[in-house]
Amino acid sequence: MIFDWNVVTYAAPLLAHGVVMTLQVSAVAAVLALVIGIVAGLASLSASHPLRGVVRLYVEFVRGTPLLIQIFLVFFALPVVGVRFSEFWAGVVALSFNAGAYISEVVRGTVGAVEKGQSEAAMSIGMTRQGALIWVLLPQAWRPMIPALTNDLITLTKNSSLLSVISVYELTRAGQAIIATHFAPFEIYLLLALYYWGLISALAWASRRIEKALPQW
Repeated sequence: MIFDWNVVTYAAPLLAHGVVMTLQVSAVAAVLALVIGIVAGLASLSASHPLRGVVRLYVEFVRGTPLLIQIFLVFFALPVVGVRFSEFWAGVVALSFNAGAYISEVVRGTVGAVEKGQSEAAMSIGMTRQGALIWVLLPQAWRPMIPALTNDLITLTKNSSLLSVISVYELTRAGQAIIATHFAPFEIYLLLALYYWGLISALAWASRRIEKALPQW
């Protein structure tokens, strides 16, 4: 087997365009997933039994179904009931819906682990349970939450490769297009692996920097 450096030289800048799309999809989905996860995580700690039940059903559905099926549901099934998304937004919705469930469990676990005396003290001075969760417990949970959140966001970024099945021209889809025309799977998939490795390494580095920058409680 001869390693074709000409294909690598040709493919590298084209795959860089796929990296841009991967970053765009992942960034938007990550923001939405964080919002969903924080809201759902705090809701799972509320005093409302129906609300906790809805969150539990959501989390169990996401855990119990493959992400690929969730992508197909958003892109192919929702149009049947009149809800249509472009390829980009279908990918964003599916990724954020999936990651939000896992982030909600991180929020529930870390916020719930903060000493109960903190919430009791907050409510003793007139704060509501919701207020204590948001203004007292959540800020103290941010630092221990960062490593788990990083894992979920890294998983989200890697899962963006599945969006190639609905023709989102992200990194994996760009690689598939090059393979279809040049038939150099070894070189291209190796290059894809290196690109993803670089992306994930950058995310992990940023996470460590953020964790160190957050104050100790």
